[in-house]
Amino acid sequence: MPAAALKPKPLPTQSTATRSVQLDLPYVPVAKRPLPAGRPREWYVAHNRRLKAMRLAIALLDLGVYLPNQARNEKIRSTAELIGVHPPSDTTCHMVRAYLRYNR
Repeated sequence: MPAAALKPKPLPTQSTATRSVQLDLPYVPVAKRPLPAGRPREWYVAHNRRLKAMRLAIALLDLGVYLPNQARNEKIRSTAELIGVHPPSDTTCHMVRAYLRYNR
């Protein structure tokens, strides 16, 4: 009989981790890597726009803005100032609302 068959399975709500994970550690960003070379300029612009919109959407969620109709352009731009990024364009604001809409 295999050894796995002798070991009791954990309950569905029981943790399978061997030790607890500390969640209050300070956040350390992932090391940045250079973007791949040889793509058209539009790809880099769209990529950076998506990253900025995602950062803003996360910041808005942290501030308690969960619905797209709560995130007007002024609110998104004031959040951008709060987290230290350049004010977003209307297109980026639209993308932030789309992230909030489809994140549900």
